[in-house]
Amino acid sequence: MRPEKKYLVDEVSGHLGKSDYVFLTDYRKVTVADTADLRASLKAQQAEYHVVKNSILNVAARERKLPDLDSSWLTGQTAIIVGGRNPSEVAKILTKYFKDKEKLALKGGVLGKNRLSAADVTELSKLPSIDALRAQLLGLLSNPATSFVRVLQGVPQSLLNVLQAKSAGAATDAAAPAASA
Repeated sequence: MRPEKKYLVDEVSGHLGKSDYVFLTDYRKVTVADTADLRASLKAQQAEYHVVKNSILNVAARERKLPDLDSSWLTGQTAIIVGGRNPSEVAKILTKYFKDKEKLALKGGVLGKNRLSAADVTELSKLPSIDALRAQLLGLLSNPATSFVRVLQGVPQSLLNVLQAKSAGAATDAAAPAASA
């Protein structure tokens, strides 16, 4: 491999190593201003947008042992989105951008060792955020504990209610003969 090509492969491989996912897009109709807007949106999630050459991307993906990229994905002009810890939030940004601008076309992607179609990336964007999932999990974990505390608290409370009723009944019984006399 020529040194220039090896340099490009290493650069793309470095980009692919920034996260456990990569989304591929067709940027044919995207202007420089649109790209700047998209990059700014992605920066909030610590994700990056890079224009790559298809043959270089294919070699770098094989080096990284990613699943074989669909041949239809590696046609035309390709850009990759990598980086960040939350692929769902990045997918949300991409689908919103596509819906608003109608310029960026999702080709597909890879998440872990799984290939994702454009429809799969759209479905990924519909997942709740990591923070929302954590809150739901915490709610599920705390609910049984709260119920258990209520049960434990209920037994002494019931006993106390019975004792209070008994003492109130005894006081009423003691007051009743005095009232009739």
